[in-house]
Formats: sequence, C-alpha cells, structure tokens
Amino acid sequence: MSEQVHNRLAMVRAERKVSRQSLAEAVGAHYQTIGYIERGQYNPSLDLALKIAKFFALPVEALFSLEPFRPLTDQVYGRNE
Repeated sequence: MSEQVHNRLAMVRAERKVSRQSLAEAVGAHYQTIGYIERGQYNPSLDLALKIAKFFALPVEALFSLEPFRPLTDQVYGRNE
C-alpha cells in the first residue's frame, strides 16, 4: 500500500486564483481528480505531480511531500519545533 502524499495544492491554487477546472485542463486531468488530490483521497502520479508543479512554476517538493507540511505561519514566523 502506498503512503499518503501530503500537498499544498488547494492553498497555492487559491493564492494564484486558479480554479480546479482550469488547472485540470492545463495538466490534462479531470477537475474531480484535482479535488481528490487536494483532500488527500488520491495520490497523483509522478507525471501529474510534475505537470502541476510546472504549471505553478514551483519545485514539486513545494507542493507535494511524504511528510506533513509545517504550517506556513510556523515557517514564516520562525516557530521552532
């Protein structure tokens, strides 16, 4: 069984004001697939993860991780763990 892939897709998509539909069309996926990925119900293929990262001009590890992401407020304001 594969591990869950954590992601920041919904946050980045909202920040950039990109709809699920327009992202899906740009990367050749169904808009429901984008929703499943955002909710952690589906792990994207490597191909799809790379296409999404390219669409946002971000490194893939900025969007996807095998470890949960630290909250951005912790990263921005320097909370140490």
